[in-house]
Amino acid sequence: MGIIKDRFKTKADAMGLEIKELLKEHGNKVIGEVQLSQVYQGMRGITGLVTETSLLDSQEGIRFRGYTIPELQEKLAKAPGGAEPLPEGLFYLMLVGELPSEDDVHHLSSVLQRRSHVPNHVFDTIEALPVNTHPMTQFVVGVMALQTESQFAKRYAAGMNKKDYWDAVFDDTMDLIARLPRVAAYIYRRKYRKGEHIQPNGLLDWAGNFAHMMGFEDESFKELMRLYMTIHADHEGGNVSAHTTHLVGSALSDPYLSYASGMNGLAGPLHGLANQEVIKWIFDMQEELKSTAPTKDQIVDYVKKTLSEGKVVPGYGHAVLRKTDPRFTAQMEFGKKHMPDDPLVKTVWNIYEAVPPILQSVGKIKNPWPNVDAHSGALLVHYGMVEYEYYTVLFVVSRALGVLASLCWDRALGFPLERPKSVTTDLVKQWLEGKDNIWGE
Repeated sequence: MGIIKDRFKTKADAMGLEIKELLKEHGNKVIGEVQLSQVYQGMRGITGLVTETSLLDSQEGIRFRGYTIPELQEKLAKAPGGAEPLPEGLFYLMLVGELPSEDDVHHLSSVLQRRSHVPNHVFDTIEALPVNTHPMTQFVVGVMALQTESQFAKRYAAGMNKKDYWDAVFDDTMDLIARLPRVAAYIYRRKYRKGEHIQPNGLLDWAGNFAHMMGFEDESFKELMRLYMTIHADHEGGNVSAHTTHLVGSALSDPYLSYASGMNGLAGPLHGLANQEVIKWIFDMQEELKSTAPTKDQIVDYVKKTLSEGKVVPGYGHAVLRKTDPRFTAQMEFGKKHMPDDPLVKTVWNIYEAVPPILQSVGKIKNPWPNVDAHSGALLVHYGMVEYEYYTVLFVVSRALGVLASLCWDRALGFPLERPKSVTTDLVKQWLEGKDNIWGE
C-alpha cells in the first residue's frame, strides 16, 4: 500500500480497538453539561467531537499530537540549509501520531511531487470565472473541478466495502494535498501577475515549490512559507473549517467535497478572512495618519477610535487562548531574524504593545492578546505580496494538512454520520415552565 499508508493503517486499527473498549466500559458516562446559552450561542465550549490531530490549550496554544510549536520548530526536519520545519513533517505527525525521521519527510515530499499533476480542465474551469473574482472563490471552484479525480467517489459508486473507505480517503487526501499548491499558485499568477504562470519545480519541497510557483524565489520567503504552512495547519476540531470538513465527510462526501465545504467556512470574516482584515486595518490606519511608521501614541489613539466606532481591532482576541498565540510569537521571531527594521513589521510590534492594555481596560475582554492573524500579513508584505485578498488562500492550503489528516482518521475509525438534535424556542419555553424535558433526561 505504501510505507505511510501501512503505518497509518496499523495505528488506526490499534486506535479503533482502544476506542471500542473505552465505549464498552464507559460509553454511558456523562461528559460535561449543556447550558441553554450554549444552545443559542453557537454551541460554544460544548465537548462533542474527537479530533486526534491537535488540541488547543488555553495557556500553551495549539499542540499537535502533544507537541507545541516551539518543540516542532526544534524537532521536525528542515529543508537543506533551512531553519524552519517542513510542513510535510507535521502532516506525517498528525497522520501517524509519531515524529517522522528526515527520511520519512523526504519520502513524503517525493510522494506529493509524484501526485501533484493537475488536469487541464481544472485550469479551464478557473479561467471561466472573471479575473476579478475573489481568490477564495476561484480556489474553491478549482477544488470542486478537481473532484472529478476522486478515488473515493469512483470506488464508492462501484460498490466499495465500508472497511475500505479509509483507503480511498487516504489516496484522495494525498492527491488533494499534492495538487493544492499548483491550483493556488495558478490563481495568484492569474489574478495578480497577468496570467504569466510558472511551472512546478520537482526538486523542491511542498511549501518551497508553492513559493516558487507564485514567483517568489527568495530563500527566506520559502522559509516563511514552510513556517506559515506549519503553524496554520490545524486548530483542533471545533473551528468552522475543521468542523465543516468533518461534518460533510460524515455523510461520506469525498475529501474534495468535504474540504471545499470546510474552506468555504474558512473564507468567512470571523475565521480565515481575518488575516485579510488585519492588514487592511493597518493600511487604513497608515493612510489616515499619513505615515508608514505611526508612533505608539498615534496607534493608541487610532485603536481607541476604532473601538469607539463599535468596531473590533482585527487579529486580537481568541475564543480559547488566554495568552499571546504562540503562532504570533513564532512569526514575530521570524520577523526579528529576517526583517528587524521593516517599518510595517515594527508597526505590528507596536500594535502588540498598544492594544492589550486598551482591551483590558474595557473589562469584558477575556483575551486581549494577538492571534495568528495579527502578524502574518506584515511578513508577506515585506516580500512584496501586498495582495491581501489572497492571504486566506495561503491559510486554506495549509489547513488542508490538518482537516484532511483528521478526515482519514474519521473514516479509519468508522465515525458515523453527525446528526445533533435541535429544538425550537417554543419547546425551550415549555421546558422552562416544566411542561417538557427537551434534554431527554
